[in-house]
Amino acid sequence: MLRLAWRRSTSKNSCAEPARLLAAAFLGANSPQQSSESNIRCLKHIPHPPNDRSPLLHPRPACVLSPSVFMSMASGGEGPSSASHKHTNRLAKERSPYLLQHAHNPVDWYPWGQDAFDKAKTEDKPIFLSVGYSTCHWCHVMERESFEDEEIGKILSENFVCIKLDREERPDVDKVYMTFVQATSGGGGWPMSVWLTPDLRPFVGGTYFPPRDHGRRPGFKTVLTRIIEQWQNNRSALESSGDRILEALKKGTAITANPGESPPLAPDVANRCFQQLAHSYEEEYGGFRDAPKFPTPVNLMFLMSYWSVNRSTSEGVEALQMALHTLRMMALGGIHDHVAQGFHRYSTDSSWHVPHFEKMLYDQAQLAVAYITASQVSGEQFFADVAKDILLYVSRDLNDKSGGFYSAEDADSVPASGGPEKREGAFCVWTASEVRELLPDVVEGATGSATLADIFMHHYGVKEQGNVAPEQDPHRELQGQNVLIVRYSVELTAAHFGISVEKVNELLASARAKMAEVRKSRPRPHLDTKMLASWNGLMLSAYARVGAVVGDKALLERAVQAGNFLKEHLWDAERQTILRSCYRGDQMEVQQISPPISGFLDDYAFIICGLLDLYEATLQTEWLQWAEELQLRQDVLLWDDQGAGYFCSDPSDSTVLLQLKEDQDGAEPSANSVSAFNLQRLSHYTGRQDWLQKSQQLLTAFSDRLNKVPIALPEMVRSLMAQHYTLKQIVICGQRDASDTRNLLATVNSLFLPYKVVMLTDGTAEGFLCQRLPVLSSMSQLGGVATAYVCQDFTCSLPVTDPQELRRLLLHGTTDMPTE
Repeated sequence: MLRLAWRRSTSKNSCAEPARLLAAAFLGANSPQQSSESNIRCLKHIPHPPNDRSPLLHPRPACVLSPSVFMSMASGGEGPSSASHKHTNRLAKERSPYLLQHAHNPVDWYPWGQDAFDKAKTEDKPIFLSVGYSTCHWCHVMERESFEDEEIGKILSENFVCIKLDREERPDVDKVYMTFVQATSGGGGWPMSVWLTPDLRPFVGGTYFPPRDHGRRPGFKTVLTRIIEQWQNNRSALESSGDRILEALKKGTAITANPGESPPLAPDVANRCFQQLAHSYEEEYGGFRDAPKFPTPVNLMFLMSYWSVNRSTSEGVEALQMALHTLRMMALGGIHDHVAQGFHRYSTDSSWHVPHFEKMLYDQAQLAVAYITASQVSGEQFFADVAKDILLYVSRDLNDKSGGFYSAEDADSVPASGGPEKREGAFCVWTASEVRELLPDVVEGATGSATLADIFMHHYGVKEQGNVAPEQDPHRELQGQNVLIVRYSVELTAAHFGISVEKVNELLASARAKMAEVRKSRPRPHLDTKMLASWNGLMLSAYARVGAVVGDKALLERAVQAGNFLKEHLWDAERQTILRSCYRGDQMEVQQISPPISGFLDDYAFIICGLLDLYEATLQTEWLQWAEELQLRQDVLLWDDQGAGYFCSDPSDSTVLLQLKEDQDGAEPSANSVSAFNLQRLSHYTGRQDWLQKSQQLLTAFSDRLNKVPIALPEMVRSLMAQHYTLKQIVICGQRDASDTRNLLATVNSLFLPYKVVMLTDGTAEGFLCQRLPVLSSMSQLGGVATAYVCQDFTCSLPVTDPQELRRLLLHGTTDMPTE
């Protein structure tokens, strides 16, 4: 049964066995079992699905326990928020925006830490751990309904040690208990509610609970009462069942490389990954599976990388079409903010129309890279414009003057019309009357004396009665509202109104600018001003790569500013440690908590990747030098000497019960996937063969996952392909700021070459690269002008000085890489 508790099956009844196991753990070993049919409820429509981390199965219906074992999801209804601060708890001293949101609950909250653990042991009380993040919709709902309730607050405070945790600050803790919840319920998400023994071992877990009983469904108060009863009367059964589940999870989550094994064959794994993605591909609107539909940049980057080495095959052509069509339909859809730029979290429908309106920094970063890559492979300016559009949003709305980037914008805000309650999308949506009032001017020459509003409403699908289907608006927050979505091409809109394409583009841009001004006057959604090392690393890559491709100095300068921010505010030089987070203070200064949170694997991996991208964009070796330094620290702190691969967090931390290695590329890529490629790139920059061997060992550790379900690790498949095809070294001999050097670099940046490193040498033996790669000292300029060498394993082509010759060499060279 314990094995069944961990095993994740794709069958419809896959959650039944874990559910019974948790029921046994909660109700006691001697409690009668109900049938699985009565114990399981699978929700077929979740308007705000909490978790998109399963690209293998895509967001499945969340399997949750029936009312008899107290797990359920929200049915809607939001209570009024408290306007005064009658209560203040110790979370008021924290800096996390999520913890501060709970600082005035009538609950005796503790942050995650030794004070809470000591209290639980001293008083011998169970711990109630509540996990979420500041822009989480259902976290807001549960706070208003339950945590602001005086009676519930009293029950919690008197009978439990209550810990509130920001999952973005402590992803290591979140991963442990989410693994438990997913394994024992078949689903998961936030808010996550877990009950622990004083030694932090979980025994019951769930997600959202409504506050009061409704029919046969018990509310949070009833849940708490029954847990108290079970803790008092059946504690040993709870603890032993929880221990057995935890032991099963330790075995089930182990990822190791066996001695003598090698990584799987990259072409076979890549072909399987492509076939699995093609099977789940939705042809009409792009994307994978049906609603809810997530952007999944890791899938799109894999497809474009797969095409790059399979250009002449039908599979390669199909992979490229899948990626470009998905990116195009997302950019035209409502998931893309057509007025204020950037992308929302996901679409609640299959056509990318009605989004969950939250905006996350990690989405902006990865999508900017995906769109600029699409511009490289297709040559279409459309995709480059979308990439720049994303960075415009980030620079305006998620930018800190220190050079860092904020984490997220909430989905909910107070409507412009007023009222006490926030509504999802209120900041972004429009009524037809608002559009007509704002854009009343008649357009000269347009058919039927059409106004600017007529043209705009036609192009963006605005309807008098609103354009949101009832099934996409279960809480009736968007009645009569319109989510902008491009319904016609500019050419068709121009033909419909009898005006030129140029005129339509000018009119639409003017209309969007006017609407953006109106949006500025609306109450803004909550802004999470926490600055995370990992997400800032992703954003560093985005600015560096987009800036390099489009040749935009301002974007590259912003990338350098981000690099400086990371080194100044999120690097403890004395301890040689990345710090997880920092915060915006009341005076707009950067603040740190004491003690600061040490960085996790994703912080190291994403920053290293960003620094390598920044070096290739600017050719400033200081970034390469710091990347090397960080990789050495990552190896010391997080490498698994026995089983290979990297642990997500410090394996010596006794408060984190599972030593996990992330085995899924989801909303963010797995840090092991990114590290596998970082090691290969750094090996080529430094000549360190041990890093190449580490990458091979890491990929070997994940062999089982790569062979069976590569769709779960598309970013790691890209790293496996890089190892197989061997990175090209593009060496440019010249002066960094000289125009001829820049012209050669621009040629390289115009092409999508996923398996390459770029390096600059000025011919001096004292430089950072020449000291590590002495062969570079033998490469020189021809005739005193910048010269490029294209090498594989430092067996090099004849040198070239002309950018067009370099382009032909990169596309049709004599290496083993397939040609166009």
